[in-house]
Amino acid sequence: MNIQSRVDFLIERAKKQNPQVNATKIAAAYECANKAHEGQVRKSGEPYIIHPVSVAEIIVEMGLDTDSICAGLMHDCIEDTDFGYKEIENKFGTSVAELVNGVTRLGMIQYSKEQEQMEDLRKMLVAMNKDIRVILIKLADRLHNMRTIEFMGEAKQRAKALETMEIYAPIAHRLGMQKVKWELEDRSLRCLDPIGYQEIVDGLAAQSNEHEKFLERIKTTICTKLSESGIQNQISARVKHVYSIYRKMYDQHKNINEIFDICAVRVIVDSVADCYNVLGYVHDLYKPIPGRFKDYISTPKPNGYRSLHTTVIGRAGIPFEVQIRTQEMHEQAEYGVAAHWKYKQGVQKNGSEESYAWIRQLLESQQDTEAEDFIKAIKVDLFSDEVFVFTPQGDVINLPAGSTPIDFAYSIHSAVGNRMTGAKINGRIAPIDTKLRNGDIVEVITSKETRGPKRDWLKIVKTSEARNKIKQWFKKECREENIVQGKADLERELRANLMLNHFLENESIQENVLKKFNYNQLDELYAAIGYGGVTVTKVLNKIKDEVIKLRKAEEAKQPVQQGRVKTDSGVVVEGIGNCQIKFARCCTPVPGDEIIGFITRGYGISIHRKDCINAAHREEEPDRWIKCWWNEDQLTNKGKFSTALQLTTTDRMGVMSEVLNTLASSRVNVSDFNGKTLSQGYAIINAVVDVSGVTQLESVLNKLRTIKGVVSVNRHTE
Repeated sequence: MNIQSRVDFLIERAKKQNPQVNATKIAAAYECANKAHEGQVRKSGEPYIIHPVSVAEIIVEMGLDTDSICAGLMHDCIEDTDFGYKEIENKFGTSVAELVNGVTRLGMIQYSKEQEQMEDLRKMLVAMNKDIRVILIKLADRLHNMRTIEFMGEAKQRAKALETMEIYAPIAHRLGMQKVKWELEDRSLRCLDPIGYQEIVDGLAAQSNEHEKFLERIKTTICTKLSESGIQNQISARVKHVYSIYRKMYDQHKNINEIFDICAVRVIVDSVADCYNVLGYVHDLYKPIPGRFKDYISTPKPNGYRSLHTTVIGRAGIPFEVQIRTQEMHEQAEYGVAAHWKYKQGVQKNGSEESYAWIRQLLESQQDTEAEDFIKAIKVDLFSDEVFVFTPQGDVINLPAGSTPIDFAYSIHSAVGNRMTGAKINGRIAPIDTKLRNGDIVEVITSKETRGPKRDWLKIVKTSEARNKIKQWFKKECREENIVQGKADLERELRANLMLNHFLENESIQENVLKKFNYNQLDELYAAIGYGGVTVTKVLNKIKDEVIKLRKAEEAKQPVQQGRVKTDSGVVVEGIGNCQIKFARCCTPVPGDEIIGFITRGYGISIHRKDCINAAHREEEPDRWIKCWWNEDQLTNKGKFSTALQLTTTDRMGVMSEVLNTLASSRVNVSDFNGKTLSQGYAIINAVVDVSGVTQLESVLNKLRTIKGVVSVNRHTE
């Protein structure tokens, strides 16, 4: 089908879904986009206009309005063509222009330093809060890019897939768009762990005949029972999507052949009453598994999802899930917020206020939050699974998984949290750090007087709302105590790092540190450390930077002799001989790397890789940098050189052991090794290894990349 035919079909489909769609406006938007992108091609070699048309097709499938479809067709015009905001506004109105501009700004978001990443995420939330359609169009754009990601380079594929898995798939989940979320996750997994992905695909293919027969029997049995009972129904059956199975394998430490509950049946009926009737019939036909029934109709998820879920065991002893819902619930489950355009015609800018009030609440609660805390809060409040607990009066409270009674108390009101002295869970006294579970009835025990929270609560609470309210209390009520505590904490760390005198005796360092954290006086900084508004580590790192700058400024310029002089370190230095040579720890150069030297005062010459971040601005002190080369004649006698590696992996059992075994089999010494868990099922592993040079190092890197679950392997720089 050619492009014009696809556009005609797109318009016809949009008109079927919504007779109010302006076909003329959509056709005009296509003509403008086609003209603006004329001569441009995608990496696949196809005309660029195929991408906007494909995005618009996804938007039509979501059921969005005329302006959204037009914005989808022109979403790249401002960024990639001469067709700007004013032209779009004049021809298609402010609404379309604002949507295109919003999507363009979201396209500029990329991984960066924490402060910049925080602003990027804030920008995304602000755009979503202003008009939810912006993120819906962006999700359509990302979905089509993931469908055609094979035309990108391998490194770009991994970066895009990781960003999609960590940002866009969770947002689709929070907006209730399960169909979009599942496809984004599967396509991301295919890039991040192709071996693991293919293992599941092959395993499902090998069992496909069994699954088809099994599901067909179940459909027939349920359909017959419901027809006899006079309940109109639509039954579909499917195997769960690949990433869902991948997570199950990871969580349960099993392979594909050991996972049985991977089949699901969906029953769509006409009314809520029928949903509960069908549940009864299913439990008559099959034995339900205790604890696996969830009623999301009486207690919807925060993203608006409604359905009955039950897991039962078939006659062959194989468990499977049954989902029961109405057609409207089904549309909501597939397309989330976007489904409101199908069921509430005329809803334009606001969509459903309740569906994304959480965006506004998240923005309001994070106004004065530090960058690192903001990013953590986003991942908890936006991306975590939920638990549903009850007040003694029967009201439902939704909290992130892992929340405690303290989080529960502050979710009710800050005054309740500040007066809290204990908690009862299901009628029994429980520790305040107990992790709440679905269905718990929580009662907060309070005192008549406001005693205030404990500082240890900051380490216990899960939600950013509770953490911020605790910090606000300490900020307001305990200023003098905070100053004393904060000053003691900072001076203790400065003393341990031999920088206390530098900080106390140098006003310029103090001024720069205060400016960095937006405080006017030292007492304000101490108070912020005391109540947790800023961490000691952040302040300490800034002071370190200032002390290093001061030392560099005080170092006298060294005269540089001309000529190339050999040293006994395996490095040739231009113009200087018999001097102390040390290899910079920030970039850990090894033979084969392009290197450059930095003249220090009292420490000889520090050797850096030319691509080291500390050598990036050599033009600022050109007299301090000096040319260096490796002395090939001496290297054979110099033994091994240490260098730092960083691996990003899926967080699975045994991955660190496999990395160590691979390093051992490569005959490299490991002098340091550690790892930490990230969100969304990933982990970081850092290692310092001794190698003879770049050739051996590349061999080691290639072997590490073959380990199952390894996303990336890079030389680490500080």
